[in-house]
Amino acid sequence: MLPPCALSDQSLYRLLADDVPTGDLTTESLGLCGQPGRLEFHARGPMTVCGTEEAVRLFILAGAVARLAMPSGATVDNGTVLLTAEGSVDALHRAWKTAQTLIEWASGIASGAAALVHAAASIPVACTRKNAPGTKALSIKAIQSGGAIIHRLGLSETLLIFAEHRQFLDEPPDATIVRLHTRQPEKKIVVEVSSEGEALTWAQAGADVLQLEKFTPVALRACRERLKAEGLHPVLAAAGGVRVDNAADYVAAGADLIATSAPYSAAPQDVQVRFFKAGRDGQVISHK
Repeated sequence: MLPPCALSDQSLYRLLADDVPTGDLTTESLGLCGQPGRLEFHARGPMTVCGTEEAVRLFILAGAVARLAMPSGATVDNGTVLLTAEGSVDALHRAWKTAQTLIEWASGIASGAAALVHAAASIPVACTRKNAPGTKALSIKAIQSGGAIIHRLGLSETLLIFAEHRQFLDEPPDATIVRLHTRQPEKKIVVEVSSEGEALTWAQAGADVLQLEKFTPVALRACRERLKAEGLHPVLAAAGGVRVDNAADYVAAGADLIATSAPYSAAPQDVQVRFFKAGRDGQVISHK
């Protein structure tokens, strides 16, 4: 179950203050403050939705009344209503662009994750910690909305040995694995490798998971077969270069999961915003 809102009110207030630090000059100068209005957010094309809960909360914090129509994780078609909001014109304009941009960006990540999850079909897609700095909470919600899982949130909770660690070690691989298992007995040990030879060395040393960096599907299959012949069965994670168009090849080659940061750079989705003029009783009398 996804949390209803990944960002705190304090974080959302900061987003509003960044866009409207000292008032809305245009709306105020036109004398529109206090006039009643209504708006709707619509999907402009198929997408996997994310960020609608945060967007609704932005409108509420800006002084409007907002209603969620589609939750994060929903798969929608072109034209689907995502949320509605009612209130004064100045309140609607205060939250409009921030809320729209947030949904477009988060839904882009969610849709990118969903496409890769669909392409991988039978194995998990795990997203790395390489989200843009400052966006972790909503980025994680977005990849989960698309059906992906978390590879690692950060450096604090997982053991992942890179070549950049190994160059500072002065001990054989099996000693490193024993030392880590002794110090962190409840953790699995992941080692990133860049060749079949490195994979064999660290599998023999006792690594639980091998992260195969930039292996082709052909190379991954050969590595899997070599390890199997040696009686070694670590979890194999395909990492680097896995895309929607080749994910199935990695699955067929024997990958146990895909580790990727690709969804974080997916193009934003497009959200259409429709404003309506309302009478004093709240009934819509025109729109544009």
